[in-house]
Amino acid sequence: MIKETIKEAETRMKGALQSLEEDLAGIRTGRASPALVERLQVEYYGVPTPLMQLASISVPEARVLLIRPFDASSLKAIERAILASELGLTPNNDGKAIRLNIPPLTEERRRELVKVVNNRLEEARVAVRNVRRDLMKELREFEKEKLISEDDLKKAEEELQKATDRFIQEIDEVGQRKEKEIMEV
Repeated sequence: MIKETIKEAETRMKGALQSLEEDLAGIRTGRASPALVERLQVEYYGVPTPLMQLASISVPEARVLLIRPFDASSLKAIERAILASELGLTPNNDGKAIRLNIPPLTEERRRELVKVVNNRLEEARVAVRNVRRDLMKELREFEKEKLISEDDLKKAEEELQKATDRFIQEIDEVGQRKEKEIMEV
């Protein structure tokens, strides 16, 4: 019972870490990456749809993204979504595809992106701590219902805390890598 609870905790914490990594992939550094726009929500026939489901995204040059919609009628909607996003990029529409020129980042913009990264890191830490809190509560319920002993509860809490510390450390490492990547000129 305790093993399953710890396993559930690790699975949920791993989910928070993966979500963070996917989120950080969308924060641009100096070079073009399809991850920058893949998850961008585009209003397509009244339904918000991720851009990667509406178009092929390629990198023809180091600082250029090429977005070719599968349906030509979605070109305007994609363009609007890019303009409305927090990417700060201006799309060039040639009627068939959209080119996004990725300008080199200024020092000020780099610092803003680091702040965004730090906010996302804190959100991930909070998510991991929430998992710990929920499962601690669950373990205490088990003890209250006499399903586990007080000693088992203590051991399980220590194990859960170790898992929490490990995932928070991983989150910090991911953040440091991303911050280094952003500040790299």
